[in-house]
Amino acid sequence: MSFFISSAVAQAESAPAPQGDMMGTLIMFGGLFAFMYFFMIRPQRKRQKEHKDLVGSLGKGDEVVLNSGMLGKIIKVDDNYIALETGNNVELKFQKSAVNAVLPKGTIKSI
Repeated sequence: MSFFISSAVAQAESAPAPQGDMMGTLIMFGGLFAFMYFFMIRPQRKRQKEHKDLVGSLGKGDEVVLNSGMLGKIIKVDDNYIALETGNNVELKFQKSAVNAVLPKGTIKSI
C-alpha cells in the first residue's frame, strides 16, 4: 500500500506547475461577455422597450389582451392603471404593465 502512495507523491512533486496565459483568459472572458450581451441582454432590453412603448400608447377604445389571457376594451386610462370593459356593464381595473398586446378594432365582437 505504501508503494502506491509514495509514487503518487513523487509524481505530484515532480510535475511542473502549469503556466497560465493571461491574455488568452481575458479574451475568453471578453468573448463570453460579448456572447451573453448579444444573445441575452440585448434582446431582453429590446422587448422591454417595445413593451414600454406599447403601454405608453394605450388609449381609450383600444382592445387589448392581458397577460392572463383576458380580453377587454379600454374605457379609462390613468397613469398606472386602465379600466377594461370585459362584458355588459362589467368594469375591471388592471395595471398597465399587465397588457400583453393591442388587438385590431372589432376583434372582441368577432369572437
